[in-house]
Amino acid sequence: MSITQAQPEEPPAQASQPSSPTQENRTTTLSTQSSTSQNSVPKLATSHDEAALAPGNRNIKILTESDCPDVVAFSWSKSKKWRTLTIIFLVQISMNLNASLYANAQSGIIKEFHVSAMAAVTGAAVFLVMYAFGCELWAPWSEEFGRKLVLQSSLFLVNAMCLPVVLAKRTRSFIAIIIGRAFGGLFSAGGSVTLGVVADMFQVVHQEEPLAYIVLSSVGGSIIGPIIGGFVEEGLDWTWAIWIQLIVGGFVQLLHLLFVPETRSSVLLDRHAKKLRKSKFNETGEKINVFGPTETMTWREYLVPKELWSLWMRPFRMFATEPIVSILSTLSGFSDALIFMQIQSLGRVFKLWDFSTIQIGLAFIPIGLAYILGYLLFMPVIGRNRRLRARFPGKEHAQYESRLWWLLYTAPLLPIGLLIFAWTSTPQVHWIAPMIGCLLIGIANYTIYMTTIDYMVASYGPYSASATGGNGFARDFLAGCLTWAAGPYYDAFSFPYGLQVANTILAGISLVLVAATFLIYIKGPSMRKRSAFAQSLKESLTGSTETILPETTTL
Repeated sequence: MSITQAQPEEPPAQASQPSSPTQENRTTTLSTQSSTSQNSVPKLATSHDEAALAPGNRNIKILTESDCPDVVAFSWSKSKKWRTLTIIFLVQISMNLNASLYANAQSGIIKEFHVSAMAAVTGAAVFLVMYAFGCELWAPWSEEFGRKLVLQSSLFLVNAMCLPVVLAKRTRSFIAIIIGRAFGGLFSAGGSVTLGVVADMFQVVHQEEPLAYIVLSSVGGSIIGPIIGGFVEEGLDWTWAIWIQLIVGGFVQLLHLLFVPETRSSVLLDRHAKKLRKSKFNETGEKINVFGPTETMTWREYLVPKELWSLWMRPFRMFATEPIVSILSTLSGFSDALIFMQIQSLGRVFKLWDFSTIQIGLAFIPIGLAYILGYLLFMPVIGRNRRLRARFPGKEHAQYESRLWWLLYTAPLLPIGLLIFAWTSTPQVHWIAPMIGCLLIGIANYTIYMTTIDYMVASYGPYSASATGGNGFARDFLAGCLTWAAGPYYDAFSFPYGLQVANTILAGISLVLVAATFLIYIKGPSMRKRSAFAQSLKESLTGSTETILPETTTL
């Protein structure tokens, strides 16, 4: 499942005036923001909440991040940032656990409601498909109301949607399961907000390590479900797969409520401006015209943000019209979808060795180890790429395509892993062999996700939210569709060596997509020259500067 980030991409933003401002005399601000928009990775410019002082009224002061740098989350100590990030890590794990653990309830649902396996798997597929749309829909609101309120609302609604699913056993309503799962996916804010928190706390030069950490939580949460789900399916009623989701969701919501402060810069500046006005009035009785960037926005502006529809539709437009976005997003989506397809199909493979339900669940451990290994291997790559960019600041290849360098070595592990998994799926071979294939698939999946996001952020700048939004949408949407298709797909190969042929076809598809990444590595500069979005970034960066706040190490 994907994570994406919430980043406003419209240059103009509105700042508020003093008491009872009218629409005509509201100050207009330029947003060179560093946060994120739906389904994308952090893109930091100078300060994404910065507001300019209204030229027509010099008595009004709009606070900016540079006015009070100690107020925004950039100034937090490194230990505070990583404590916050660890709870966000758990939040992301929880959301992706909701997507994967349901698979271990399917056999119980089939028996309980006398439905087909295809009907039961709909609960998993519809969650992922709606998750793809939910991440896109939640993101703009986190920019307006703040990350904490939106994440708390999302977690509460997702947890609430577990109830119609688990209570369907009493109501005897299978449709309640499907409805609960559909709305549970739609209410999941996912990475659109969790990665927004990363962008709020870390400036661009410090951002890759925390981003890699949150990417690990996104892919890792997807395989924790089947690992623990085997024990649930073997020894407990199917409803416990849902109760566990609710228990974990409630726990991380409480952690988030108690220990994660607001990180969104505009919200923090609004609060600080109110505090300044109150303090000044209490001390001297004087009213001062100091305001935060969004303090006096009307409810209409909150509920119907300017060009919101355009913001929502841009990821889909870029996916359809930008070759870089469409190729890399399809590769990333296909890679992630394979994991959810394997959740549905791994049982077929390891039953060849008479694995129990618990053992089939434990067969996902190699994929989890692969994600951790992929994360650790990426750390020196981050340092290598930074040194290259610093050494060659004017070279396009160093600034952009060098970010794909590690992918050239790891993306081929996807078809190689699939081929190993395919042709060792026979009792004549030791069962460790297909697990080695899974290990290679996992390393490829992690690196594909992390690398494609990093490259698209660099290539599209202010439009990176939409570019990586297409990436996140592709991952979740394809995962949902292939979850539906997994059963019929493998059933169609019910002949000798059918499993091997089925997975070999998947390897062939992945090989084409991997070859396309080499094309982008070579032809990326010419593709960007033909991109209106990428060229507009070049123009907007002319004369721009970036403010870098040093990270502190003490509380």
